[in-house]
Amino acid sequence: MDLDNRAEDLASDLGVDNEEVKRDLQNLVEYSVPLDEAVQSLRRKYGDDTGGGGAPTAADVGEITPDSSNVTVSARVLTAGERSIRYQGSDHVIVEGKLADETGVIDYTAWEDFGLSPGDTITAGNAGVREWDGEPELNLGESTSLSFEDEPLEVPYEIGGEASLADLETGDRAVTIEVSVLECERRTIDGRDGETEILSGVFGDESGRLPFTNWDPVPEIEEGASVRIENAYVREFRGVPEVNVSAFSTVTSLEREIDVGSDAPELGIGEAVATGGIYDVRLVGNLIAVRDGSGLIQRCPECSRVIQKGQCRTHGSVDGVDDLRVKAILDDGTGAVTVILDDELTEEVYGGTLEDALEEARDAMDQEAVADTIRERIVGREYQVRGHLSVDEYGANLDAESFEESDDEPADRATAFLTEVDA
Repeated sequence: MDLDNRAEDLASDLGVDNEEVKRDLQNLVEYSVPLDEAVQSLRRKYGDDTGGGGAPTAADVGEITPDSSNVTVSARVLTAGERSIRYQGSDHVIVEGKLADETGVIDYTAWEDFGLSPGDTITAGNAGVREWDGEPELNLGESTSLSFEDEPLEVPYEIGGEASLADLETGDRAVTIEVSVLECERRTIDGRDGETEILSGVFGDESGRLPFTNWDPVPEIEEGASVRIENAYVREFRGVPEVNVSAFSTVTSLEREIDVGSDAPELGIGEAVATGGIYDVRLVGNLIAVRDGSGLIQRCPECSRVIQKGQCRTHGSVDGVDDLRVKAILDDGTGAVTVILDDELTEEVYGGTLEDALEEARDAMDQEAVADTIRERIVGREYQVRGHLSVDEYGANLDAESFEESDDEPADRATAFLTEVDA
């Protein structure tokens, strides 16, 4: 049932103005309060704490769907981590993680302090269900009755949240990782409470690499350090998973070094795109086209966006700064991706510097001459590209860190492909 219908039903039950209820309900939902919890909150506000609706249904975790109503579930707490969110203009501490029984695993958010710890076996009565990223999530709030069971529930899942970087996905919460800090930069951003200092960079372990943000900078996180981080969460940033370290995370220095793998996983383009985004991946394919907006370009001196005819979408009329870039289409038969080369990689494939490109454009009296030269040199060849893949509504883009012509024999690759298909 959508918000408008819930507001109408609630206003009818309470005997108050529909628009007022709808406005209050919308305000709570905008502050990330689950709809069921928001309805309960408004019932209390207007002096009706009966809760409405029928009794919650007992359910196994594997049976719960985004369409489920309130449920009663017995489960084992796999992970539990605190995080602060902004709710109705003030900070509110929630606990989130994963619950499991023998039938499956489900994410949860606890809006009250129930004292949950990994390993606890609980029975949660009248737990709300909402949809989050297409999956069901349990919400434990004021209307939830929660009890701890003496007999531990046996589940076929690991308790505690230990994970490698390659295991992490957007939306993971309360995870524990041991990583090497490969890159680290302290910078100031405009946060929700004004200017805020953060640390950002790249973590690495044997399985791969991921970007991170440390919202409450700690001295243990510095370039070259090895650290254990408990209660981190993962969100999407620029199309790829990013590890977030908060004030509620525990960061401990490790005496031993964390080995970092030097190779990125090699995937087919179709398979890579289907993941929704990978920070570090290697793709091999044929370069079939160089897109418009490649070669010699101009950028805004304020925001570095590419400008057209001296106009920046954000800053209007500006004097552009000359730069080099390539946007090329890589295709391996399973899918296609736009590969973006920065100025240094573009100089390599162009075979000249920015000054050389400016001279060629002047001689030809055509800025597009530089892109045409690049097309002649790279289109129709097979390349191995390593970089960061992001996928959004505009398509798949790979920001390249390396761009090398493939040494593989096409016949050998075709034979290997056919063998894999036959298998």
